[in-house]
Amino acid sequence: MKRILVILILAIAFGTQPVSVSAQQDGWEAGFWLGTSFYFGDLNTSYNLGLPGAAGGLMARYNFNKRVCFKFSANYGQIRADDALSKNVYERARNLSFRSNVFDAALQFEFNFLPYNHGSEDEFFTPYVFAGLNAFTFNPQAELNGTYYDLRELGTEGQFPGEEYFSFSGGILYGIGFKVDLSYEWSINFELGARQLFTDYIDDVSTVYPDMGDLRQNRGDVAVALSDPSIIIPGVTEAKIGEEGKQRGNSSNNDSYVMLGVGLVYYFGDIRCPDYGGKKRR
Repeated sequence: MKRILVILILAIAFGTQPVSVSAQQDGWEAGFWLGTSFYFGDLNTSYNLGLPGAAGGLMARYNFNKRVCFKFSANYGQIRADDALSKNVYERARNLSFRSNVFDAALQFEFNFLPYNHGSEDEFFTPYVFAGLNAFTFNPQAELNGTYYDLRELGTEGQFPGEEYFSFSGGILYGIGFKVDLSYEWSINFELGARQLFTDYIDDVSTVYPDMGDLRQNRGDVAVALSDPSIIIPGVTEAKIGEEGKQRGNSSNNDSYVMLGVGLVYYFGDIRCPDYGGKKRR
């Protein structure tokens, strides 16, 4: 991630140097994208891609020139994970799971590896890299006896009422993409963007198991059941593993999620001049 950020900063620094008017390709674009989202964190430590969620969003991009762009996007994604799918025996015994809807707003700078010029016969496609910041809301839930419960309000790691983690956070955004023209106005964008988050609680898992007696008194039986739904695996565990102070998650590594999608984008650029001698002029 650091390498991508350094490359992008250097690229923007060089890409924003003065260029001739004829080389500029400025103007706004707007469109939408559809795709999928994946979560990585305490409940998916092996980067399993077996539980994709639906994702999509709206975007607007301003082209400073052929190389450098700025984009804003409003996005939605579904993320989830389940210890039952883990290859790690301890994680399967832990037996935690969650799902969450994520509403995400992102600002990013992009650098085109190739000169990109809408409607050009030669400069109509380019791979690109990007980096920026995002802000998002989330609400992890887990299922118990056929009913889904909001985990944040249950204080599953011993948080007292009023001391729950925030359901709003941010992160560092980075990724790669590829854009190609369909016509002067329309283009297709393929993009893979990762969010390294400033929170470790998007999955409701971060630190250690609480005192279950205190949790039952403060939050009730449902909170206890969802704090420690661990199971006994013969030959591996002899009892439920949710002892007070025992590791439940890893607070040293924050969570992340990835959005992968295909977008259709419309360019609101300058009006092209008539053709002269079979060549397009602007």
